[in-house]
Amino acid sequence: MSKHNLKNRNHFTAPVEAGGPSSGPLTAEELQLAARNHAMPLEALREDITPAGLHYLLTHFDIPYIAPETWSLRIGGAVDREIELNLEDLKARPNVTMPVTLECAGNGRSLLKPRPLSQPWVLEAVGTASWTGTPLAPILAEAGLAGDAVELVFTGADRGIQGGTEEPYARSLTVAEAMHPEVLLVYEMNGAPLPPQHGFPLRLLVPGWYGMASVKWLASIEAVTSRFEGYQQAVAYHYMQGPEGPGLPVTRIRVRSLMVPPGIPDFFTRKRVMDAGPVMLRGRAWSGHGEIERVEVGIDGEWMPAHLDPPAGDFAWTGWSMVWLAAPGEHELRCRAMDSSGALQQTTQVWNYQGMGNNMAQLVHVTVR
Repeated sequence: MSKHNLKNRNHFTAPVEAGGPSSGPLTAEELQLAARNHAMPLEALREDITPAGLHYLLTHFDIPYIAPETWSLRIGGAVDREIELNLEDLKARPNVTMPVTLECAGNGRSLLKPRPLSQPWVLEAVGTASWTGTPLAPILAEAGLAGDAVELVFTGADRGIQGGTEEPYARSLTVAEAMHPEVLLVYEMNGAPLPPQHGFPLRLLVPGWYGMASVKWLASIEAVTSRFEGYQQAVAYHYMQGPEGPGLPVTRIRVRSLMVPPGIPDFFTRKRVMDAGPVMLRGRAWSGHGEIERVEVGIDGEWMPAHLDPPAGDFAWTGWSMVWLAAPGEHELRCRAMDSSGALQQTTQVWNYQGMGNNMAQLVHVTVR
């Protein structure tokens, strides 16, 4: 029986998140998750490339300790020949450096009503780093995928329990998805070795997809002849309207834009305060479904077009800006983007049970003095 077979599992008491959505205050479990994981401060949207320490971070289980001198990556399963590569082998191969925007699929979850119980992201679970690594496709070609191989399973060194299931964190891509030229095995972030929390010594990078696909602390790649049914693939990361699945799998990033909050914040409420007069509103927009074609800024319900900068890369966010003549009083600012597929951010929530892909347009409350 395959180690990925659902029947070969140890079962434990279901965690709190299995209890479904909540209309009450944040739970102790949510606060604990929020303390372990961190978001990118929205003022970091000013940067084309997010510093590693400001980039969003989600760690499902524990950060594993991996000694680079003994670590290796095994490629096996339904292949003509198994391959084992250490870090120096990978670094000796042709390399690519590219900026890629990664966003957590649960970004915006805490804003949904009722609130799905999991990591309580607000809006800041995003970041754009410059990643360096080697393309995956040539390595798969060298291994020689069997004719009946349908997916590649990527397994990390981190292990834990979720949904009553104990297993390592693992995700799969179809053969066609894995062979895309932009899919990389990366070992550097912003010109330095991957930090431990971002997957040292090696992680998968799947540009255009939500972050769950870019498996960290990569330990093995296995070609399989049937669909992978691990928890993170078959149960988690689905658009569902209730606890009974399977729903639609989460894949590419939905179009989104965010604004650098203008003025200064109130410490507790984060409401913005600023002086009257002209102010340059700035932000970023991105999508996994095509280029950003338009960004609009809403001032008290009136939408106006923003200027777009060239994108930072084929899979990286696009800067935008607009001058606002701020008049004294209370104001509500929003921003929304549209991509080349025609998808436009909505101003009302589209609720789902796991709180995935909530790209509702950002709302910023501003007091102008």
